[in-house]
Amino acid sequence: MRSLICSLPGSFLYKEMDVPVLRPHHAIIKIKRIGICGTDIHAYQGTQPYIDYPRILGHELSGDLIDADDADGFVPGEKLTIIPYFHCGICIACRNKKPNCCVKLKVCGVHIDGGMVDYLCVPSAALVHNDGLNYDELALIEPLAIGAHGLRRANLIPNEFVLVIGAGPIGLGTMEFARIAGGQVIAMDNNDDRLAFCKKNLNVEHIIYASKDNVAGKLIEITNGDMPTVVIDATGNQQAINKGLTYLAHGGKYILIGLQKNEIILSHPEFHRREATLMSSRNASRQDFEMVISCVKKKLIDPSVYITHREKFEKVADEFNSWLDPKNHVIKAMVEMD
Repeated sequence: MRSLICSLPGSFLYKEMDVPVLRPHHAIIKIKRIGICGTDIHAYQGTQPYIDYPRILGHELSGDLIDADDADGFVPGEKLTIIPYFHCGICIACRNKKPNCCVKLKVCGVHIDGGMVDYLCVPSAALVHNDGLNYDELALIEPLAIGAHGLRRANLIPNEFVLVIGAGPIGLGTMEFARIAGGQVIAMDNNDDRLAFCKKNLNVEHIIYASKDNVAGKLIEITNGDMPTVVIDATGNQQAINKGLTYLAHGGKYILIGLQKNEIILSHPEFHRREATLMSSRNASRQDFEMVISCVKKKLIDPSVYITHREKFEKVADEFNSWLDPKNHVIKAMVEMD
């Protein structure tokens, strides 16, 4: 079968591999779609903290079930997606129903090889029914679930002001679920095109251009002097993460969905005087996947608007660099296997 390997930062290599053999409690999937995400980009750039090389990337996936063991309710030929965070089931986090941050977590395409292949073997417990969604929609459930999980961490109250820093796909999904939860969404980014996308496609009312606007002044104006009670970073940029606390209301919550390699540096006096709550948000749970699928079915969110670029699998190595260039206005690139 075909595979695409990120052999080193900045380098892809196509290679023929053996088709995986079915193992107990596992399933074989024929991959149909692969969404390109920030994790893939950071791995390619050498800035993803959990990646070892060589690595087959890809975890925003959809496909057809070929065969499975211990997968009650699933049938060969079924269209599906997966929860690509493979947990141990026995550690403290798993016992406390937080498998998304399992002590021994193996994320597909990060800690172990991922979905840039024709066929992938995954634990049967990771399978998710299609519930009437198509391949494109199914491949986008995972990144949307990341945003849904981060928003669920915020425990949002209707009409709360929510500042989402970063208007990439994860940030956009976070904005969508903040809106669905009744929040007043504020989008902030350096990219004019992505902020225009927020206004046009997501109906985000409040927009802040990070490099042009007086950010603090705009936030004071929008929130009537209070500042946002929830600030969510979806950039994975160290400078943005370190600065995000300064935009938070007293008594507010600062939630980090974005991830970077280095230390978080916050002013302790600023953090302390706010009595702020700092949270990380890692991956997502089955509950989040099910909620996203429900929202898509109810037309509360339309994943198709995120897809700005498509490419065949055999051309990904040549095109990947172009997806990193802001001039090409990429929101979500979708890889088609056939």
